[in-house]
Amino acid sequence: MPFMETSRRQRVAEYRAPVDKTPSWRTLVAGLDPVLAQSFRVSARCGCFMQAARSLNIKATLLRKQLAQLETQLQCSLFSHSDNGFTLSRDGLQLHAQLIALAHERDLPVIEQPLIRLAVAESILHDILGRDLVALLRRNASVRLDIITLDSELSLQAVSADVVVWLAGTDSPLPGPSFAVSQPQRLARLDYSPYIAKRYSRVASRPDSLDDLADFMLVQWQHDQQVESFRPWNSVVDQRLAGVVQLHSYELMLEMIRCSACIGLLPHYMSQFDRGLIALPGLFSQPMQRQVWMAVNADSRDEAGVQMIVELIHNTFNERREWFEG
Repeated sequence: MPFMETSRRQRVAEYRAPVDKTPSWRTLVAGLDPVLAQSFRVSARCGCFMQAARSLNIKATLLRKQLAQLETQLQCSLFSHSDNGFTLSRDGLQLHAQLIALAHERDLPVIEQPLIRLAVAESILHDILGRDLVALLRRNASVRLDIITLDSELSLQAVSADVVVWLAGTDSPLPGPSFAVSQPQRLARLDYSPYIAKRYSRVASRPDSLDDLADFMLVQWQHDQQVESFRPWNSVVDQRLAGVVQLHSYELMLEMIRCSACIGLLPHYMSQFDRGLIALPGLFSQPMQRQVWMAVNADSRDEAGVQMIVELIHNTFNERREWFEG
């Protein structure tokens, strides 16, 4: 009997205290590839694969590949998919909780992205660079970008930036930035003409001489009043006793031309930017031209983020080369 009682106690003890050879979530998390762990953590926070990919500055296809690799490594499904997106599965919730706990224990700092300061002439930002800058932010949601608009020579002189894009004469970049910059680069030469909306002007009634402008309202962006090469146009505007609108907003000036039967001075590429606008060539015998210049801050020109913006600007102007020709 004593022997049988001892054996029974041993069996109970063995049953009550089995050896658990399954690794815990904590152990699994500690051994994860940091890149895969970050991809999962950001996806869980964003609740959207596309937004998570933007935040990580990678393609959505690569993100999904990394998450599939993580699920294979952990041998479980981390997401529950639906028509409205996804939610975390039970295993996904456990993994997310452990990653948060581990981050708190290690007190992991947020990686600060360097601030990139881009100063751009207002018209160039609106017409040429704006769309590609939006595309950049869609691809890289973690970038820190300070975009400064330049609407006068005074603002150009006062600005401090890493990359500057401005308008000046065709022969010289002066007046340019007041801080130390690299050698200014020519990006494009712009020719200017009066423009009118097609829907407000039949071919037979479009003005073909300065006298014909008397029948139309003129609109002027006030920044252009100070541009020496625009003297022919500015003289016509200054002589007006009626039928003229002065505006401080470039975008509003464009809207006035589109929707109010006004005539305004715009760069020659505008017919490419807005098919509803048409140039009125031949009204002025003197050419009205400006040059787009770019320079990079001498102290930050070698930084990766600054080079990324410079490359974007070069690519944008190269892709739109036909806008500036002819």
